[in-house]
Amino acid sequence: MLTILASILAIQIVYVSCFTLRMLLTLKGETYTAAALSMLEIIIYVIGLNLVLKYLDQPACLIVYAVGYGLGVLTGSWIEERLALGYISVKVITDEVHNYMAAFLRRQGFGVTSWIGWGRDGERLMLEVLAKRKSEKYLYDCILAVDPKAFVVTMESKRLNGGFWLKSTRR
Repeated sequence: MLTILASILAIQIVYVSCFTLRMLLTLKGETYTAAALSMLEIIIYVIGLNLVLKYLDQPACLIVYAVGYGLGVLTGSWIEERLALGYISVKVITDEVHNYMAAFLRRQGFGVTSWIGWGRDGERLMLEVLAKRKSEKYLYDCILAVDPKAFVVTMESKRLNGGFWLKSTRR
């Protein structure tokens, strides 16, 4: 029975990880990759469901099936976080209008657009920074090294078009 429980757990973790990745890929516009993954996902699902239905009279099998589902969500999310597919757009607002942050971030390889904005307490330097998701932590470290009090907001970019930076990153 332990072999059956371990099999159900493993199958469920793999299935739900595939499911989670497929959903995230679909949201990111990676439809062909998501479609290919869905074929593997459904095979694993049918095998796992068949196994659980054979042992429906065993409550332990249902509990392990449910635990595997939860662990699969965590595992799929963890994998996607490590893959860090796509791009992010980061808005930075700093009190220091004559700050060298834009030039510094450009030297680090990030695409930066800057302008002057006005907030409650006066002028602010506004930056829009485009980066690969894999570079998010490094970008934050760079921003906070220049201005530890900077206001920073990150948004995931689904589609990109044009721009010199984009051309250079796709090579």
